[in-house]
Amino acid sequence: MKGLGNMEPISIYYCFKFADETEEIFQFQLDPHTYELIANTPEQAVEWTRLDFHQCSHCPLSADAHPYCPPAFNLMNIVKRFRTLLPYQEVHLDVITNERMFSQDTKVQAAVGSMIGLVMATSGCPYMLYFRPMARFHLPLASTTETIYRSASMYLMAQYFLYKEGKKADLDLQGLAEIYENIHTVNAALAERLLAASQRDSSVDAVVQLDIYAMTFLGIPEEPLEEMRPFFESYFQPIIKKEM
Repeated sequence: MKGLGNMEPISIYYCFKFADETEEIFQFQLDPHTYELIANTPEQAVEWTRLDFHQCSHCPLSADAHPYCPPAFNLMNIVKRFRTLLPYQEVHLDVITNERMFSQDTKVQAAVGSMIGLVMATSGCPYMLYFRPMARFHLPLASTTETIYRSASMYLMAQYFLYKEGKKADLDLQGLAEIYENIHTVNAALAERLLAASQRDSSVDAVVQLDIYAMTFLGIPEEPLEEMRPFFESYFQPIIKKEM
């Protein structure tokens, strides 16, 4: 198993198997230092990947320095290969990481959505950088509850490291809500791009599903987190210590 100190690229494979026995296999490699996607540069980028094509209203990038939208550019090959599939078509998905393999029968929308989430988090979009720790420990087809748990845990661990550096820690998760508000804007603009690229709506529906997760955290994210409070009842008791 490759540890955190390993300097080899982190590989993640998405293997789609359809009822007609056709397959689609995607290999993603992440830089072991930055967890940014090591992109396979296409021969020719398409119009809808240009930065100024349905550019996010809050995008800090300039077209001069970044001619292409990072998420759109890295999603181009996925959209090309899935553009004719229906979102509710059945598919068997195997996801292979350095540590384990995940297997599940699911719908195209869910499978593609999981893959798009990985690509977006590692694409280089300034608003998606916060999700690289989750990408490093990628969980395919995560449920809403799992996503909330993982996001909050990731954010609170970041606050721990900020605290250790003498900086103010945000335990109210207000910053996490702001992160997801920005992601909501990114998702909306990306959906517009994909509408221009897809003959069917499997990729668009996948982004919409990701946006449902983002909207869960819009505003003060107390309600979904309070539902998880019973998981931690044991922490409200004194830690058991061995009697001397």
